[in-house]
Amino acid sequence: MSAPSLDHLRTFVTVHRTGSLTRAAQLLGLSQATVSAHVQAVEAVVGFPVFERGRAGVTTTAKGLELARRVAAHLDAIEDAVSPPGLGGDAERAVHVGGPAEILSLMVVPRIAELIAAANAPVRLTFGLAQELLDALAGGALDVVVSAVPPQREGLTAVPFYDEEFVLVAAPTWAGRDPETVPVVAYAENLPIVRRYWRSIFDRAPSALRVAAVIPDLRGIREAVLGGVGMSVLPAYMVAEDLRSGGLIALDEPEVAPLNTLYLATRSGDAERFPAVSAVVDTLRRFIA
Repeated sequence: MSAPSLDHLRTFVTVHRTGSLTRAAQLLGLSQATVSAHVQAVEAVVGFPVFERGRAGVTTTAKGLELARRVAAHLDAIEDAVSPPGLGGDAERAVHVGGPAEILSLMVVPRIAELIAAANAPVRLTFGLAQELLDALAGGALDVVVSAVPPQREGLTAVPFYDEEFVLVAAPTWAGRDPETVPVVAYAENLPIVRRYWRSIFDRAPSALRVAAVIPDLRGIREAVLGGVGMSVLPAYMVAEDLRSGGLIALDEPEVAPLNTLYLATRSGDAERFPAVSAVVDTLRRFIA
């Protein structure tokens, strides 16, 4: 019996890591039909189904999981060995880190020289939303992800490491006003951060708020709130100095602030295999605290 081709095995591992034929196709630059054909070719050679198909995607079978454990590290090692100069060895291979633009820009970029020194390797930052970054991590495009949600898929490991506190803030001109009457500067039309705050603190959804502006970047929201446009809910680390200086005020001071746990996610085993990845994880723990 012939062995599966390396291309077919790489497709199998990518589907296993992403949990989706569609996502695997996007990451590999293949059509979904080609990805399905590669998986079927692997199943034909090994003699057992490697995935169970469902509405939400695919789930790796027990035998498929064992196959992935046997071949994934070897495929990764082959890719490392044949990478272009500057991307091959541990000391030269760039470490790709993904996360929210605000956290990486404010907590990591000012100290990125330390991160590069700790990794003994170039560092590449990618900004994005949690799910797309976790997809990229599973597919091998990223090495470490700072995520606001824990990954729910095989092949990824995540540890909680930081709890963001959120504060309802506005410029001093809004002092003394009922928050329900202050215009909102929101991240999105459905008020995801404000809605979470309202449910956590006031035990109800915000139903009567007027949205003054939608800005899909927390740094931009901060600038708008400083300018007096209205109120918003922002991470405490982002507005701590503004609150100390009086540039912003807290419209509400609950006994327990709403929290959002952040996770450091890697591919399972990568921190043990690659010293640079391990160093980046340890350094990010120090930076984001």
